[in-house]
Amino acid sequence: MTFGAPLPAARQRRVAIPFVVCTMVWGWTWFVIGSQLHYVPAGWSIAYRFGLAAIAMFIVAASMRVRIALPAAGHRLAMIVGLTQFMLNYAFVYAAEARIASGLVALVSALLIVPNALFARAFLGQSVSRRFLLGSAIAMAGIALLFAHEMGRSAGDPHRVVMGVVLSLAGVLSASTANVLQATKRAVSLPPPSLLAWGMVYGTGLDVAWAWISVGPPTISLAPIYIAGLLYLALAGSAVTFSLYFGLIRQIGPARAGYIAVLVPVIAMLLSTLFEGYQWTVTAAAGALLAIAGLIVAMRARSPR
Repeated sequence: MTFGAPLPAARQRRVAIPFVVCTMVWGWTWFVIGSQLHYVPAGWSIAYRFGLAAIAMFIVAASMRVRIALPAAGHRLAMIVGLTQFMLNYAFVYAAEARIASGLVALVSALLIVPNALFARAFLGQSVSRRFLLGSAIAMAGIALLFAHEMGRSAGDPHRVVMGVVLSLAGVLSASTANVLQATKRAVSLPPPSLLAWGMVYGTGLDVAWAWISVGPPTISLAPIYIAGLLYLALAGSAVTFSLYFGLIRQIGPARAGYIAVLVPVIAMLLSTLFEGYQWTVTAAAGALLAIAGLIVAMRARSPR
């Protein structure tokens, strides 16, 4: 199976809305996460986020009248997804944000398409077309320009920056593992809302354990901005978007779905321009345009004859 081949026009239209929703919502999450760090330790914020998201996903599963119970093999898969996507990925991301700017972490996350494509080829037997490789190369050139621009703006200890990038890459690999698992035969045989709900349950349990070990007993803030941010991250940024994103993986493969990570930093920078006075340069603008151009090359479908 070749997931880099042009998408049929009908499927392209079908995935357009979830693709845009995930990109826009996750583009905002970097700002919301940054605001949360001032009120509650990151470990507990992650645990609260996915605990609430798990409740939301069980409600969704019940409303859709899908089977909530999973077989033993399904629970094992949910545990791995919980560990890689909802615990390790976010533990690495928050640790990285404590060392480098959130925009730089977002840029590193754009590399998700690389392990997604490689893992899909190695473990799912999905080949990659020349069109996809060309689009990926163009997009990576754009990300490299954005990365160079952000590195130039990052001041401080270079070792701290390097460690932040390493932690970000660890988060990318964790997320990619979960992404590819969603495309396996075992995962496809399970109801998506139920698998996602149980994955969040196991991830929350691991998040709680890690938070207690690393920062101590739970703390919470009732500040309106914190509560609003927590609800946004749990409902829009987790329950809604992960449901759509894992659905995209099953429809178009982990390689193409990973292109959302290419556009999220661009959206985050546009929002930063509007709300934080981000100053664009020729390098940054060229990088953003190349990232978008690469996406178009990789995902454009041929019109049916």
